Amino acid sequence: MSRRKTRPRTTAAAAPAVTATSPCPCGLDAPYGACCGRFHAGTGGTAPTAELLMRSRYSAFVVRDEAYLLRTWAPATRPDGVDFDPGIRWTGLDIVETTEGTAFHQRGTVTFTARYVHAGEPGEQSERSRFARHEGAWVYVDGDVAQ
Repeated sequence: MSRRKTRPRTTAAAAPAVTATSPCPCGLDAPYGACCGRFHAGTGGTAPTAELLMRSRYSAFVVRDEAYLLRTWAPATRPDGVDFDPGIRWTGLDIVETTEGTAFHQRGTVTFTARYVHAGEPGEQSERSRFARHEGAWVYVDGDVAQ
């Protein structure tokens, strides 16, 4: 999900209330605090696979955690900031395919579909995201959004 800053920053609506005991937005069967929340807070180290990084970045969009998104973006492609659309509410994530991206790889891809509601209308964004290791940790490089 490569929501680069393309327009002047607007005041974002409050992020949805997600607590440590809420189901994790990424779709895994775990509470947020034990799943993606531990990566966001920095208490769980770094995501050990490209897929887990993708899931944690999706959850960061849900909770609007700009610092985490920027921290997990490859320096060569990292924007100055993240432009959260206050009208979008992310509603689900489906991982379609992964290639490489394990502890034994330096690169990997994750193809996903993220569902959302915007102005009361459901929608989805499909992307094939590329990930690489940077200083030992997985980072998001870029992605191809399906049209």
